[in-house]
Amino acid sequence: MKMVALSKVTLVFAVALLGWAYQATRPPPPATLGAPGGLPITSPRVRLKDGRHLAYLEAGVHKENARYKVIFVHGFASTKESGFPVSQVELVEELGIYTLFFDRAGYGDSDANPKRCLKSDATDVEELADALQLGDRFYVVGCSMGGYVAWSFLHYIPHRLAGVSLVVPAVNYWWPLPDDVRRSAYGKLDARDQTTFWIAHHAPSLLCAWLTQTWLPTSPIVRGERGAFTAKDWEILTELWRKQRESGQLDRAKATWQGTYESLCRDATILFGRWGFDPTEMRNPFPDGEGVVSIWQGYEDRIVQVEIQRHVARRLPWVRYHEHPEAGHALPDMDGVGDEIVRELVLGLGYGEAPRGSQPQSEPRRGS
Repeated sequence: MKMVALSKVTLVFAVALLGWAYQATRPPPPATLGAPGGLPITSPRVRLKDGRHLAYLEAGVHKENARYKVIFVHGFASTKESGFPVSQVELVEELGIYTLFFDRAGYGDSDANPKRCLKSDATDVEELADALQLGDRFYVVGCSMGGYVAWSFLHYIPHRLAGVSLVVPAVNYWWPLPDDVRRSAYGKLDARDQTTFWIAHHAPSLLCAWLTQTWLPTSPIVRGERGAFTAKDWEILTELWRKQRESGQLDRAKATWQGTYESLCRDATILFGRWGFDPTEMRNPFPDGEGVVSIWQGYEDRIVQVEIQRHVARRLPWVRYHEHPEAGHALPDMDGVGDEIVRELVLGLGYGEAPRGSQPQSEPRRGS
């Protein structure tokens, strides 16, 4: 009798587990934008070829008068309103820079894309640029999670690029990396981050359920916990968030108001999924030195490990690699760094450097 009772309990448990797994793999529908009783649309948007809409925010000088047009790709759990720290007068107006920010698919005011992938992230921006008549080529800054989108630009639409800056760009631990590099970088992660990233790669259909459950601890990086940042990072970010709250310019909850599945979960499953190309085998999109590709990385970064960035830079000698010895993931928000990133992007030079073309593009500037 005891064995029969135990078998029944086991069967009930197995059925319950299967039921949970079935529900877990069914993505929740995104909240509807613009429908009666749904979420309001608060930004201008363009209609893409597949019928979706992409929201955008223009800043800087008027595009008709601009010498340089720069598109910024926001990071994880963020929106176009997060902006990028560049000096309006000293840099933007002086150099004649038009800046374009947009909500990636599933974030903020942009419609979710059930077929979202590396390529669609690139072609979304290409369509946005064409709709806004930005011309044949434009500059790109991809920050943090936006860095993987910048890699997709380099692979899928290199002919549209005038220059690219990858700023503390997110990395995929399942790229074709040397074992020692992978072990060193992955081993530095918190065990909860390791588990979450493993699920994103090996069982992506379960990631949303994993991130939304409350009975086991999940990724400190995904949750934005203080321990995921250095003390200096946290000081910079808390001050930035305070200013944003006081100004009312940013509603952080808006990033995921369509649901975490279409924003955070898709980010993670794309980043840690199978890319179909190897970034370390990328061809130089500017063989004649007409543009710059740069990676900017903080040595102390706890979210993006420096070992992988160094490996990529070694494999791609045409990439300018800048590593700040005291910076973490908040590198672009340190005083003057945002200006230096954009200055090098559009002019091909940093402070005190000669103009682009005075040295071979195959000799990147290392360090900062």
